[in-house]
Amino acid sequence: MMGRTTLWQFSRRFGLYVLGAALLLALPKMMPNEYVFRVVIAVIIDIPLALAQNLITGFTGMLTLGQAAFYGIGAYTSALLVLRAGLPWPVAFLAAGLVACLFGILLGFPCLRVGSDYLTLMTIGFGEIFHIVALNWMDLTRGPMGIPGVPPPQIGPIVFDTSFRMYYLYLAITLVCYLSMHRLTKSHVGRALIAIREDETAAATMGINVAYYKVLAFAFGTLWAGFSGSMLAHFLAFVGPMTFTLNESLFHMQMAILGGLGSLPGSVLGAAILVSLPQVFQPLYRYRMLLNGALMVMLMAWRPQGIMGTSAAARATRLDLRWVRDLVRGKKAKGAEAPQCLEAEGLPGRESE
Repeated sequence: MMGRTTLWQFSRRFGLYVLGAALLLALPKMMPNEYVFRVVIAVIIDIPLALAQNLITGFTGMLTLGQAAFYGIGAYTSALLVLRAGLPWPVAFLAAGLVACLFGILLGFPCLRVGSDYLTLMTIGFGEIFHIVALNWMDLTRGPMGIPGVPPPQIGPIVFDTSFRMYYLYLAITLVCYLSMHRLTKSHVGRALIAIREDETAAATMGINVAYYKVLAFAFGTLWAGFSGSMLAHFLAFVGPMTFTLNESLFHMQMAILGGLGSLPGSVLGAAILVSLPQVFQPLYRYRMLLNGALMVMLMAWRPQGIMGTSAAARATRLDLRWVRDLVRGKKAKGAEAPQCLEAEGLPGRESE
């Protein structure tokens, strides 16, 4: 009986994978026009960003708001290496991710010495520093004028200069991102990250190297942010500093929260919704930040774990705002109390009371 149930679950999952793959492969044939095609590609570019944000915040519990800086580092690195150094796109693409990852590691180490609130402030500060540098370093970034004429991706003789070709290239990259994230979160590394998110002190007590795994999550997340930046630069054929602002970092966080912290499929769903909805409701485009903010407030009040997320991830990252709902209903917030902590006495370096 058990074997039959397992076989049925495997068959159903395999069938869903086949159906999903067929849909993704056939999607270009369903596009009504070029504009919708480019919106779909924009969603594909943003999915690794949402996944990276979810890895850092949803799985590890580090609330960061500087993802746009690593996104921009990847975009500028790829554009400059192709245009000024004459390197082929695959080399520039890999370099974009590695340079962003290097900056992520350099930022990750000092962030380990501060609490969660100060970590958020440090990442915001880093993002603002990057934006100011990109806006004023005229010799390198051309300041507010940006870098135009970024060529489309090219691998050997194949130039991905149409939306049709670029769709399949970026889809393959995004699938690699998703599978690598899935593999990471289902391994012992993912279990260690969740343990750190739930209780950092308890995780350290059980022998988990908290500093190592935090930096690892930061490095892996910023690596994929850099790759997304490279995809964006060659998709738009332009890189400018106004793309990589605090609003962009907040947008990435909104994707992860909407889809659900601690859920990789939720990140995909969150990116698809938040990128495509403003294009669907074009008359309301100027109010998109207001509408996004209202959507986040309602989501946190009535479903803080997101569409596909877990309550544990929402609580661990201090994004559980069910008290808003309970305040409206006149109830005491459930789960809003501070978590109970064990009281230790007689430890070395601490006098027993």
